[in-house]
Amino acid sequence: MVWFTWPTDNLLCRCPGLSITVWLTLLFVLIIAPAVLGGFFNIHTLYVRTLLKIFEWTSLLMDKRAKNTNQHIHKPCLRGIIAKDPPLSLQQAIQGFGGSVSCQHSKPKFEMSDVFYFNQRGVESIVDDEFTKCFSAQELESWNLLTRSKYNFPPISLRLVVLWSLGLLIRYGLLLPLRVMLAVTGIGLFLILSTLVGFLPKIQLRSYLSERVHLMGYHFCIRSLTAIITYHDRENKPKNDGICVANHTTPIDVIILANDHGYSMVGQVHGGLLGMIQRAMIKSSPHIWFERAEVKDRHLVAQRLSDHVADKTKQPILVFPEGTCVNNSSVMMFRKGSFEIGCTVYPVAIKYDPRFGDAFWNSSKFGLVRHLLRMMSSWAIVCSVWYLPPMNREEGEDAIQFANRVKAAIAARAGLVDLTWDGGLKRAKVKDALKAEQQKLYSKVLLGEHKEQSDKLGEGGNPG
Repeated sequence: MVWFTWPTDNLLCRCPGLSITVWLTLLFVLIIAPAVLGGFFNIHTLYVRTLLKIFEWTSLLMDKRAKNTNQHIHKPCLRGIIAKDPPLSLQQAIQGFGGSVSCQHSKPKFEMSDVFYFNQRGVESIVDDEFTKCFSAQELESWNLLTRSKYNFPPISLRLVVLWSLGLLIRYGLLLPLRVMLAVTGIGLFLILSTLVGFLPKIQLRSYLSERVHLMGYHFCIRSLTAIITYHDRENKPKNDGICVANHTTPIDVIILANDHGYSMVGQVHGGLLGMIQRAMIKSSPHIWFERAEVKDRHLVAQRLSDHVADKTKQPILVFPEGTCVNNSSVMMFRKGSFEIGCTVYPVAIKYDPRFGDAFWNSSKFGLVRHLLRMMSSWAIVCSVWYLPPMNREEGEDAIQFANRVKAAIAARAGLVDLTWDGGLKRAKVKDALKAEQQKLYSKVLLGEHKEQSDKLGEGGNPG
């Protein structure tokens, strides 16, 4: 009998190298090459549908188990803890009080009953503060198998525990390492290529190569987050004669928008890795970065923005007028600086689907790196982007009114709550000057003077 012997030693020695080669080949063909060339393998739709079916099955299983065991699963109230009356102006609110009744036929006067309106609004804010809850993660109606988003949805069966454990293994054992590798590869290529393009003379070739390098970097970032984006009304995409403004949920809003259209970024100079990226970007493209001291100079900022918009060869500027990240449920007050330039404004609305991952960046709780790792360890980042028709400042309209009109259009299109609060109150206390202004408005209401100004106080926001 003749025995056939395989060269097992040599095969085992070659196996690790062969496995790495096969892995890198698949990675290059399926992910890196499409990111560089702008290609796309349409497997995301199947991935999202599968996750939705799993979430639906999970919810049905939990509801059935809770019903059989007479347990109560608490689900968050997404429309507020208490029912609130529609916001009224101060003049309307005090019409039923003693002082206001006498105002109709005699000289206005103050009565103790006038404080009822303020007491009511104060208690409502304590019980259900519409401002504070805009800076915390959105609550979900059902568990999406992520530990940080389950809230009061406990794993009440062995099957759910096994399913959650399997999801944990997939997200942290497979998806997270792959996504981190993609992010590192994309950032490294972007830094190298942007620096090389920066050495070219300022000719049309340099602009073309710079745009391609930027798009390649954004494609890598999108894939490193498994971001699934749906763009609507692309005929309204910004042009080079204006400014693009959008609501702000997370730092990756920039990547989400720039993945579909080129923009010039505006921001403050940073250090570390972000600073390296900023320096590489400005070498090959006309972005606008301000030093910390320059940000406070409103005239300098406005002048540099105006000069950029006046140059029709430069890409539109991308601005987030809220100045802070809001949790994907509301839109805060837009700062008026971007609306004083007198150019065309291109509004864009962004809405994330919280079922697949929480995109909101709570900067007071998490650093940027940790926030990115949290998103990379989620199932996916799913969002919709709407390009709204361009808007211009109307005759007789000031910058604040124009900003509010643009903000209302964005909120209505994305299904967000339109709030008048200044997002800066997230970290700062209300200024004494603002309190004094509100007190003056109230005194004028009591005296019957400037009744139209009382509307500002009843809205509960910063009038300007």
